[in-house]
Amino acid sequence: MLGPEPENDTLLTEFILSGLSSHPELQHLLFFTFCLIYTIAIIGNLLIFIVTVIDCHLHSPMYFFLFHLALVDICYATTVVPKMLVNFLVKGSITIAVNACITQMFFIFLSAGCEVFMLSVMAYDRYVAICNPLKYQEAMSKHFCYQLVGSSWAMGLLYSALNTIPVLNIQFCGHAEIKHFSCELPPLLSAACSGTYLSKVILLFSAVIFGSSSFLLTLISYIYIITTVLKIQSAEGRHKAFSTCSSHFIVVGLLYITALFQYTKPKSVSSIILDQVLSTQYSILTPMLNPIIYSLKNKDVKAALGRILKKLAVTGDLTDPFQV
Repeated sequence: MLGPEPENDTLLTEFILSGLSSHPELQHLLFFTFCLIYTIAIIGNLLIFIVTVIDCHLHSPMYFFLFHLALVDICYATTVVPKMLVNFLVKGSITIAVNACITQMFFIFLSAGCEVFMLSVMAYDRYVAICNPLKYQEAMSKHFCYQLVGSSWAMGLLYSALNTIPVLNIQFCGHAEIKHFSCELPPLLSAACSGTYLSKVILLFSAVIFGSSSFLLTLISYIYIITTVLKIQSAEGRHKAFSTCSSHFIVVGLLYITALFQYTKPKSVSSIILDQVLSTQYSILTPMLNPIIYSLKNKDVKAALGRILKKLAVTGDLTDPFQV
C-alpha cells in the first residue's frame, strides 16, 4: 500500500511573508507611515506628469525622460506598497498566492531595470546639452528620444524576463516562508528546496552586466560633463551648467550608493532587517524622493508649477494647456 506523498511533492499554492514586523502594536504605525509615503510618491509623480504634459516650457527631451522616470517610479511603488499596506492589517499569517508573488517579482525587476537605464539616458541627455549645446536639438530628436525610452523599457523587460522565467521551475517546500515584505528574488530563493542554482547564476550575471553597463554609461556621461563644466571661465556659467544636472546627480547618487552597499556589504553585516531596510530605500523611498528632489532643485519645474497654480486660480481650468 502506498504511503502519503512527500511534502516536497505537494502543489504549493501560496507563500508566507514574514513582513516588516510581527508585533501587532507596530502594525498600525507602519500602515500609516507607508500609506503616507505611498501617497506622497503617487501625488509627487503625478505632479511631474501634469507639469511636463501641460506646460509647453517643459516640452523638451529632459522633461520627456523625467515623465517616463515618474511613470517607472509609480510602477515601482505600486508593485510593492499596496500589498504591504493590506498585510499590515492582516491578523495572523501573511500569505501571497504563488502567481501573485511571481507577478510582483516580475514588475520589481522590470521597474528596477528600467529605472537604472532611464537614469543613464537622462545622464546622456545632460551630456549632450552641456558638452554639445549647438547640436542638442539635432542630436536629441523626437525620434531618437523615443528610441532611448523604448530601449530603457526593453532592457527592463529583458532583465525581468531573464530572472523570472527560471523561477517557474524551482521547487518549494511545503509552507515556504519568504523572510521579506515582498517577493524579491534572493529571499524567494532562500525559501526553495532545490533547483535554485540556475536562478542564482542568472541573477548574479544579469545584475553585474545590466548594473555595470548602466552605471558606466552614467559615469562616462558625468566625467565628460564635469570636464566640460570645469573649463568654463565664469563661476556663474559653471553654476548654471551644474544646476541643470544637480537633481539628476542626487537621484543617481542615492540609487547607486544604496545598490553598492547592498551588493558589496560583507556577510558579517548581512541580516534580514538590513536587507529589508535597503529594499525599502530603493523600492519605496526612492519613488517618493525623486519627484521631491526634481521639484525642489529644478527651477523650471517650480516655475511650471507656479504657472499652473496661477492659471487655476485665475481661470479655474487648464483647457488651453499650451498657453500656461
